[in-house]
Amino acid sequence: MNLFAAAEQNNRESAKPLAARMRPATLAEFSGQTHILGDGKLLRRMLDADRIGSMIFYGPPGTGKTTLAELIARQTQRHFERLNATTAGVREVREVLQAAADRLAADGTQTMLFIDELHRFSRSQQDILLPDVESGTISLIGATTANPFFSLVAPLISRSQVFEFRELDKSDLIGMMQRALSDDRRGLASHKVKVQPEALDFLATLSDGDGRRALTALEIAVLSVARTTKLVDQGVAEESMQKRVIRFDPNGDDHYDVASAFIKSIRGSDPDAALYWLARMLESGEDPRFIARRLVIAASEDIGNADPMGLPIATAAWQATETIGMPECRINLAQATTYLACAQKSNASYVAIDAAIADVKQNTLVPVPMHLRDGHYAGAAKMGHGVGYQYAHDGAEGWVNQDYLGVDRQYYNPVDRGREAEFLVRLTELRNRRNSGHH
Repeated sequence: MNLFAAAEQNNRESAKPLAARMRPATLAEFSGQTHILGDGKLLRRMLDADRIGSMIFYGPPGTGKTTLAELIARQTQRHFERLNATTAGVREVREVLQAAADRLAADGTQTMLFIDELHRFSRSQQDILLPDVESGTISLIGATTANPFFSLVAPLISRSQVFEFRELDKSDLIGMMQRALSDDRRGLASHKVKVQPEALDFLATLSDGDGRRALTALEIAVLSVARTTKLVDQGVAEESMQKRVIRFDPNGDDHYDVASAFIKSIRGSDPDAALYWLARMLESGEDPRFIARRLVIAASEDIGNADPMGLPIATAAWQATETIGMPECRINLAQATTYLACAQKSNASYVAIDAAIADVKQNTLVPVPMHLRDGHYAGAAKMGHGVGYQYAHDGAEGWVNQDYLGVDRQYYNPVDRGREAEFLVRLTELRNRRNSGHH
């Protein structure tokens, strides 16, 4: 036996960052995720009944996915194996699966296989797991920051329970930091440093729900004053926190979720919310041209003819974005965003074209009426093409009572808001005159 083993282990532990040292040893120490772990919640009931199958832990970094997997393995007395999908190959996966099968056959010991960044596995690598997941040879816990319904194969999803992890609340983060400050063995209590409440609040706020980030910043703050003032105030906290890095993946949930919030805020006529989501996208590194395109779409989809100026303003913002780029184009995008958010709203044009397209797809095609067919060629009149067509501008009001479709259809229904309210009055009058046969 190595006489220095204990000392070596202590040295290894002390070298770990605070977030690793303070990793919860029991479920009672685990912070957050009460929506799945609270009394009566699904994961808690599964643990209490010791009916742990395969699971997918999906959520942002620093929310406890790896920690909870280790705690579950410990509580259920399963053998724990851990792989990272960014480094593990097919051969390594097969070796772990074979060892799990041998272990189960030899003494009945079940294996929990935790795979971090599971979405990094190719479809064929994910397929390798299916037989052993289905047979119960392993209990798989896959951790992913990507939406599993987009990034994992459907058979694996159908054989697993998906649990979404949420960002930790500020109170959870403050509680984690306070435990670290009071823990003499794993934490920072031995440094005897006082941390002011506003400093803890600042660190919790800027950590954006990431426990690892909060503890890392706290450790830097404490160590930076441990031999001097022994006081962490907000100024020290600010110096210890790296510049906020906003999570961004052009193919990930944040990209689509923030863009969705942006458009829905415009649709809901809340310019302040729309500006916040615009700022979030710009600060995260979103392509401003993507934002500009979304504004052009919103101008027709959500504002439409209630304010026809919305489209040219959005289009001008798109052109300005293409021409001058960041950072100046943020001003053009903000102008278009606030205009569209404050404009009167109508989706009548959007609803109308979808209704017309559905009609074209689902019903017998309407033949072009003879009088509307092209009559500008020799012989057209002999076939009746264009015969009887009435030129609208010859009418006293620039309108004549003429059938332009040949069947009774009504797709466009203007709303009683903004400029479209004028369209509604005009269109209602013309439809009534056409139906009554009046000129």
